[in-house]
Amino acid sequence: MDISVVVPLYNEEESLPELTEWITSVCTSHKLSHEIIFVDDGSIDESWKIIENLSASNPNIRGIKFRRNYGKSAALNQGFEAANGDVVITMDADLQDSPDEIPILYKMVKEQNFDLVSGWKKKRHDPLGKTLPSKFFNWTTRRISKIKIHDFNCGLKAYRKEVVKNIEVYGEMHRYIPVIAKWAGFRKIGEKVVQHRKRKYGVTKFGMERLIKGYLDLLSITFMSKFGKRPMHLFGALGTLLFAIGFIIGIYLVAAKFFFEVYKMTERPLFYFGLLAMVIGSQLFVTGFLAEMISRNSPDRNTYIVEKEIGKTDSVIEPVKTK
Repeated sequence: MDISVVVPLYNEEESLPELTEWITSVCTSHKLSHEIIFVDDGSIDESWKIIENLSASNPNIRGIKFRRNYGKSAALNQGFEAANGDVVITMDADLQDSPDEIPILYKMVKEQNFDLVSGWKKKRHDPLGKTLPSKFFNWTTRRISKIKIHDFNCGLKAYRKEVVKNIEVYGEMHRYIPVIAKWAGFRKIGEKVVQHRKRKYGVTKFGMERLIKGYLDLLSITFMSKFGKRPMHLFGALGTLLFAIGFIIGIYLVAAKFFFEVYKMTERPLFYFGLLAMVIGSQLFVTGFLAEMISRNSPDRNTYIVEKEIGKTDSVIEPVKTK
């Protein structure tokens, strides 16, 4: 199969028939074998009923329904697991993403060997309350991740199949998929200016709480990408630094008392700062040690993505089972 189109949705009953017809028309005219995977994220309208009706008349349509609303990341992750196409295209269900972009995105992955191509809504048709936070978010993510794309949160993206099968998306991490892909070793990430249309049906699901959650997840993904398998490098370094500062302050105060006859050390703020630095430093070091122990004993501590193998093993040695 050439393409899997994964469409996460929540309460988009009006747009689904038109979106399905549009995607089908584009893929058919370009002779692209395809499937459309609708992931209903716990809609409370008639979205799932419409998906069932569309699937009954079109064998290329598949549907996944959550019992309740889990969020866009969960819907994408489930769609990625179900996808069979060589190239996986994601788009929103609100008709603001144009299916006419699918053939070009497909060629960029297949012919130009991109691992991931992100859409860039250079001209947006959204209110300022959505566009301004988005610009600030994209600028921050670009600076932290060193990935030079303009629109991390664009729903229209294309992925090589190997990418979606080797990443996990949760929380609000869907906006950081390029960062997750880079962390997993897929570094050829491109960008394409795409058409952005005004919302035709329904209302936006964007809210300020998503912005807050997004930045918390950015801190999380930054930490995990750098220190997920070696937490001692962060906590141990910080702990050692703070303890050393506190220890030096302690030596200075002791020297001041015995050599310069400076009394009443416990009344000096520097005394408590030094004591606090040593206590916090010790706690951070212990935290790093415990995190390292947990990391080293986790079931996926040695799970790595193998891109290629050459040769084969002639004999297989069975592991010795112990009781």
